[in-house]
Amino acid sequence: MAALSIGLDTSPSGNLTRYLQQIRKFPMLKPEEEFMLAKRWQQHEDHKAAEKMITSHLRLVAKIAMGYRGYGLPVGELISEGNVGMMQAVKRFDPDKGFRLATYAMWWIRASIQEYILHSWSLVKMGTTAAQKKLFFNLRKLKGQMQAMEEGDLLPENVTKIADRLNVSETEVINMNRRMASQDHSLNAAVREEGDGEWQDWLVDDTEDQETSLGKREELDERRQLLTQAMTGLNERERHIFEERRLQEAPSTLEDLSKLYGISRERVRQIEVRAFEKVQKAVHNAAVSQRLAIPA
Repeated sequence: MAALSIGLDTSPSGNLTRYLQQIRKFPMLKPEEEFMLAKRWQQHEDHKAAEKMITSHLRLVAKIAMGYRGYGLPVGELISEGNVGMMQAVKRFDPDKGFRLATYAMWWIRASIQEYILHSWSLVKMGTTAAQKKLFFNLRKLKGQMQAMEEGDLLPENVTKIADRLNVSETEVINMNRRMASQDHSLNAAVREEGDGEWQDWLVDDTEDQETSLGKREELDERRQLLTQAMTGLNERERHIFEERRLQEAPSTLEDLSKLYGISRERVRQIEVRAFEKVQKAVHNAAVSQRLAIPA
């Protein structure tokens, strides 16, 4: 990655346990610190800022990579590929969008790992479609739910269930299952990097930790407060149309609102767009003001 040559060794070569211990030493970033670092990279290509954002998320990469350990590939290689995705995420991250880096980066991390797995399995030779990729990365999970991991060829009823669930043909399910069968490993199989360690030692607890849950709740509350404050700048009609069109699970139609206010559907659409632009600008200005008010 030419634009982000930060001189950081993010490859877990050698002892995987030691690598996992080392990355825990990097502190997690507070929202305001993350924002300032992202702006420094965005505006000045400050490599130290980028490095700090990357290292603070290496634990996230490792956790996501562990979720793909059942495909018969070395965990260290999966983590390395995930770290490449993390670098891509930092390079393209826009802090002004209002999202945390972790939320944005997880998609890049997963995409990088999945592309590596697909390449390693040579699925491209099968003319892989989006549906086949979905089948590849969900088949093991569905087989586990059906307690069919040790079946060999799937039972016809399970083939039908999986095909319906993933919207693929039964033939594709059968072929993919047979292709993947040779790569299945026992959870008691030794992990080469660890010597006496077993695959089951690396099972990931998918339960969200308290720190993450609290952070998400705080971020959601902050966004709600910013939205509520921003909507005070709308007049009564703008506010009502904005709420009906943008904030409802089942939004009102332009036709319904045009009848309610005795105006054309196009006029309702214009009011909606104008109200959205006002709210968007107010939220952005409020967020910037809050961050500027935080002592350096």
